[in-house]
Amino acid sequence: MELTRRLTVETPEHVVLRIELAGVGSRIAAALYDGAAILGLTILCAVAFSVLGASAPWLGSWAGAVLFLLWFAILWGYFTLFEALGGGRTPGKRRVGIRVVMDTGHPITLPAALIRNLIRLVDVQPFPTHGIALLSVAFKHDNKRLGDIVAGTIVVRDRPADLALAIAEEGDATVDSGPPLLDDDEFLLLDRLVARLDDLEPDVRRRLVRQMTGRIAGRLPETWTGPTKGESLLVALHRSDLQRRRAKAASRRTNEGIAAGTAQRFVALRQARWETFRQQALRCERDGLRRLSGGELIAFAGAYRAVAADLARARTYGVDHRVLAYLERIVGAGHNALYGARGIRRPSARGVLLGTLPAAAYRARSVVVLSCLLFLFPGLAGYVLVRERPEIVQEILPAEMIARAEAGEYRRAEGRGYAEAPSPYLPLVASSIITNNVQVAFGAFAFGVTAGVGTVALLAFNGLFFGAVLGLFANYGLATWILTFVAGHGVLELSAIFLAGAGGLLIGRAILAPGDLARRDALVVFGRQAIQLLALATILLFLAGTIEGLLSASGAPATFKLGVSAASLVLIGLLYLAGRGVARARPTSPDVPEAGAAD
Repeated sequence: MELTRRLTVETPEHVVLRIELAGVGSRIAAALYDGAAILGLTILCAVAFSVLGASAPWLGSWAGAVLFLLWFAILWGYFTLFEALGGGRTPGKRRVGIRVVMDTGHPITLPAALIRNLIRLVDVQPFPTHGIALLSVAFKHDNKRLGDIVAGTIVVRDRPADLALAIAEEGDATVDSGPPLLDDDEFLLLDRLVARLDDLEPDVRRRLVRQMTGRIAGRLPETWTGPTKGESLLVALHRSDLQRRRAKAASRRTNEGIAAGTAQRFVALRQARWETFRQQALRCERDGLRRLSGGELIAFAGAYRAVAADLARARTYGVDHRVLAYLERIVGAGHNALYGARGIRRPSARGVLLGTLPAAAYRARSVVVLSCLLFLFPGLAGYVLVRERPEIVQEILPAEMIARAEAGEYRRAEGRGYAEAPSPYLPLVASSIITNNVQVAFGAFAFGVTAGVGTVALLAFNGLFFGAVLGLFANYGLATWILTFVAGHGVLELSAIFLAGAGGLLIGRAILAPGDLARRDALVVFGRQAIQLLALATILLFLAGTIEGLLSASGAPATFKLGVSAASLVLIGLLYLAGRGVARARPTSPDVPEAGAAD
């Protein structure tokens, strides 16, 4: 009866760490805490901006715009930022004692946090049951949901209690209560169960108590005077058997010599050093290594190697399993601090914007072209279909869009554009457009985990819709009129959608054609490149949304909008050239192959 699942990690010092994985119950509890926090923050923002908006119409529009963007940042950035900057812990995860780490046991990186949380779009299906995520966590041996698989992350238990060194009370160790009632395996199971009783879900708790009670029922002596049922029996039996084992160990030290005493002396001699290292490791894991001087860093690395060696010796000496758990935890904390990403020099924002992201797009240029074609061909089909069969618009386009086309001739005659909004409301229009478009891009990326089917469907649907709308307005002689509206922001917006779609296709490729890599490894490798494409797409969409809301929806002259479109083309060209230069200077990324390379 195994109570926990564990991840085995071997450190560079060849010390094996066994990290306990978080289960469904603790992850649901953390999600509920975080969901309540997100809801509370959203309500506070709404109330605050409602109060501000009542003071003046122009302030209300800007307040509404900020509300949209802040709500979007909370919804999509809450988990990502807390996990990336908080050591893998959101407030909910911290409360229930779990954290997200990389498969290697290292602290989670920002790209990995982005990937695992964007894939929530798929994990939550069917909404709101989050069925896919729950099934994946419950039935996979490593408790991973889809986002964890693509990001190369895993959720582990991380309770502060894990860092308490369990030292036997002297009084208990000398009570001669007779031989232990349970064998070693049974006692280990009972010890783990009693330690975790308060953390288990009620149904799981009752089932495990029932199984354990049935297993040890025949072990009770006739002289047993304690409880005989349920949890009370298990707790009393655990305490009794623990005293018997300590008494046996004390007797063996007295009568049989050195072997058992070696472990006790070893713990007694080392525990002060372990506690000092624990405090240093947690501080370094939290703050990074850059705050240490050269001498302090060398000393910390030496202390880590010494404690890792102590862990190996402790296993050899057969010390109490709770001491081993304590040592594994502090060695893990030291490992995370020493080999984690916090001490690595981070690239500058300029280097990322003008180097890393464009280079990722250049390396994936063949996939970006494929994404473009998956949008354009359905778009062309939609345009031709509506031009040839005008009546079909009643079946494929919403009534509101048809009404806009019918009213377009009158609007053009009045000198009005396709979607002009009063000036005070332009900020609100811009923010709503930004949030909508970015979420579409997130969907194109996330649904790549469906072997690319969801991404292809999303690109094709949006292309078909765009072409059908263009055909509808062309039927009314308004094609130039609507294209004037699209001109200002269209270049950036479409480029971004193609990039996001390419990210989803890369993830789909990792599933369908991983090449020489194992499928799980391919998902992680291509996921890293895909998230770079999505990051560039998101930046372009913020620019496009700002232009669409503040310029395209305004009464600005058509020539000015066309000028912005030309400038957008120049920007895309410059990004392409910058990406090509970086990609040629570094022909292969450290861990991402060319997307267009043959398998």
